[in-house]
Order: sequence, then structure tokens, then C-alpha cells
Amino acid sequence: MPETRPAPTVFDLFAGFFVAGLCGFGGVLPWARRMIVEQRQWLTLAEFTDMLGLCQFLPGGNIMNVTIALGSRFRGVPGAVAAFLGLMVTPVAIVIGLGVLYDRYADLPPVRHAFTALSAAAAAFMLSNAWKIASPLRGRKLAIAVAVCAFLAFAVLRLPLPVALPVLALGSTALLWRFRS
Repeated sequence: MPETRPAPTVFDLFAGFFVAGLCGFGGVLPWARRMIVEQRQWLTLAEFTDMLGLCQFLPGGNIMNVTIALGSRFRGVPGAVAAFLGLMVTPVAIVIGLGVLYDRYADLPPVRHAFTALSAAAAAFMLSNAWKIASPLRGRKLAIAVAVCAFLAFAVLRLPLPVALPVLALGSTALLWRFRS
């Protein structure tokens, strides 16, 4: 975090994540990354990537964990609560409303076709954001090797998360320790 910028207030945390939650419906992580790193500069890209990496090990949704960790970092428990509520208020209301509509109209062919198209768009959106989030790893051979191993473990071998994550975490830590000492 740049030293010249003051820490965000509790309201700043709520408002920032409220907008990210509203705009990023269906994919909040890229909106949150953009808001946190590029717009408000609360964290550098490397700090964000580190925080996201840590939050992926925790139970729950990654972006929810990031909001809680970031809010807590700057304003303690009130900041964590404000950031989390800002993120969740609008999407929860929208999901409830859409769930009611979907329950009523799910059998209509245009609705089924729309959901097929949305799933393809969501997959492309996830891939493009994975590329952006991984940008701090570019040029770091060891980090890229660990990322490739993680991809193989999850996408190709389909290993369960509770088995693969500890092995990858311990293995990557051992490799880093070995090659940096």
C-alpha cells in the first residue's frame, strides 16, 4: 500500500465493495481486484495476489475471504463487517429475485438457451481473469512450475482440494526454501 494514501474508512470499505458486488454480479473477483488495486490503490497487485492466495486456503468463497481480510487489515472487525456486507447486500437480493423468476420460467426454451450462453461466457470470463490475477507470476519459473502442478492436480487429475492443496502448499514452500537459500 502506498504510504501517502490514508487507510480506507469503514464507509470506504463498504462503498467500494458495494459497487464491486453490484457491478460484478456473476464474477466479483475481477471487479474487486480492479477496485482494490487499480482504482483505490489499497493494495499493490503483488499484495492482492498474496492475499488472494492466502484466502483460497480458507473455507468459504475466495472473494468473501478477501473482503474480510482486507477490511480487517485496515479497520479491524468493523472494517471486515463493512466490507463483507458491502459485497453481499446487493447480490443476495438479486439472487433471491432471480431465483423466484427462474423457478417460474425455467421450462421455457429461451430461458434454457440463455443459461447455456451465460455458462459459456462465464467460462471465458474466468479464464481471462485468471490470466490477469496470475500476472505477478510471469517470469518467475518456480511460481509458474507450481501453478502448472496445481492446474494438473485439479483440472487434469481431478484430485480433491483437501488432498491436493496441502501437498501443493508444502511442496511449493519446500521448493522456494530450497532455491532461495
